[in-house]
Amino acid sequence: MLTLSRLIFAVLVLSSATTHAVFAQTSAATAPEAASLWQTKPHWRFNTFAVATAHPLASEAGAAMIRQGGNAIDAAIAAQMVLGLVEPQSSGLGGGGFLVYSSGSAVIAYDGRETAPAAVSSNLFLQADGSGQPEPIAFAKAMVGGRAVGVPGLLAMLHLAHQDHGRLAWPTLFLPAIRLAEEGFPVGQRLHSLLARDRYLRLDPEAGRYFYNPQGDPWPVGHLLKNPALADLLKGIARHGPAFLYKGSVAEAISKSVQSHETNPGMLSANDMGSYQALRRQPICFDWQPVNTKRLRVCGSPPPSSGAIAIGQILGILAHRPDLDTPEQRDHAYLEAARLAFADRDHYVADPDFIDPPAGTWQSLLRPGYLQERAALIKEKSLGRATPGSPPDVKSRELSLGTMQAQPEGGTTHLSIIDPQGNALALTSSIESAFGARRMVHGMLLNNQLTDFSFRTEDAQGRPIANRPAPGKRPRSSMSPTLVFDGAAQQPIASLGSAGGALIIHYVSHALRGVFANRLSVQQSLDQPMFGSLNGPSLIEQDRFPPEREAALRLRGAEVRSIPMTSGTQMLLRQGKDIIGGADARREGWVSGDYTPRHD
Repeated sequence: MLTLSRLIFAVLVLSSATTHAVFAQTSAATAPEAASLWQTKPHWRFNTFAVATAHPLASEAGAAMIRQGGNAIDAAIAAQMVLGLVEPQSSGLGGGGFLVYSSGSAVIAYDGRETAPAAVSSNLFLQADGSGQPEPIAFAKAMVGGRAVGVPGLLAMLHLAHQDHGRLAWPTLFLPAIRLAEEGFPVGQRLHSLLARDRYLRLDPEAGRYFYNPQGDPWPVGHLLKNPALADLLKGIARHGPAFLYKGSVAEAISKSVQSHETNPGMLSANDMGSYQALRRQPICFDWQPVNTKRLRVCGSPPPSSGAIAIGQILGILAHRPDLDTPEQRDHAYLEAARLAFADRDHYVADPDFIDPPAGTWQSLLRPGYLQERAALIKEKSLGRATPGSPPDVKSRELSLGTMQAQPEGGTTHLSIIDPQGNALALTSSIESAFGARRMVHGMLLNNQLTDFSFRTEDAQGRPIANRPAPGKRPRSSMSPTLVFDGAAQQPIASLGSAGGALIIHYVSHALRGVFANRLSVQQSLDQPMFGSLNGPSLIEQDRFPPEREAALRLRGAEVRSIPMTSGTQMLLRQGKDIIGGADARREGWVSGDYTPRHD
């Protein structure tokens, strides 16, 4: 077993030198939405438990909790606290997330999505142009500063889950992150590259002092980075619970930082902080039976997350197209199914406390009859851009909504855990863009999650957009923490999720299809070339998508764009008595666990 100090030493060594040691694959990666080095990962196999996260230090912190008698919830909290320190560009206490948890056949979804401050209006991201017409502001202007900061929900969600299911004492879960924050962790190539590339982070006084040297350069690879401010914050939360963040001096400091930004102030107040509530929700679940395999039950987070619905629609539409013989045919069908799913997503999905689901239930978008109708729209030539469908019994007011246009989404991290008792957990969290709003308070970065709302409040015909801003509203998300169950035994057999903005939906879909439909190993499934559509161009992974398949897509009339697709997928699969782990080769993810020899 690696202790944290030994693991720090291993990461420090690999960051500066070796490329062949066992940890060499975890030394470098780049921005959440940028190209990265390819780092071959081992095929992990455990039989007692497994913890898969985006960083080896976080994976080992989670494993340490299980070795002390904790369960998946305890491990997730410890791992997430470490991720907020060592992977600050992607998640942390200043952001939010979604968690899906199963103990046997029971499954529950926790909603820790950020909320809009009480003082915002639907015109949050609009300003008058020269003719006096309201037009969306530039995304960078919206992102950097205080305007897009929502009330962070991650800590409240984790505390709620711990109250329901945790085994270890709350303070114990913060010890690994506190120790690393005080003693330091080595800056890896990925973090160094992100810091060098970022144009805004060094402009924030606290972030500039922390991430950059006095000359304004990012700390070099291998530099031992300490965060005493975050250590103090974690100690306060460990001792006093979430109230230490959501009330009192810390909440006041967050509010002041948001409202006092020099060029782009926001509206988040201490009262907004103090009134935040994480929620328990019923998960979105659907049955899926890939060709020549058993029936599976797939569960994920419901709205305001759009992930489970979109994934369910893609898989369900493809289930009505079993006659696809060649890779080129399957690529085309997948991209058309994606266009159809994203058309529904952009029309219907938003915070369920502010918008009714079509036909009174989100399951209307997943019913086999409706998906069969959608599948019939797939022809030899690409749709180019699909229009939303009309599930049976949908109401006229739901059809009268406008459709949200695509906007940038980014950031995010994911972790998956299966513990010795068989409990399974999938947790995806985010501060949205890389380094969020570029605003640092008490050693943590604040989110810019409000940019996940539609900047426009209505479409060109004046129809209201479901995902427009409103006070207290949670912006729509693409985060897709996913659990898979044996359809007969009703036991969890897989946990997975990814980073990558709206493309998360495709990364998780490809992982599911790779393992369960195409019989790839877990790691092979994560390593395959990525592609997808957000109901626009066909997006293919730069330098990795086969040229002959790209040419076939163009012949079918699709606009094809080759872009970096830096997925960040982690997956665990129960296979007999073993747990098989995989981490995306495009990033620095790692799987920790134990293998106990058995003689039965």
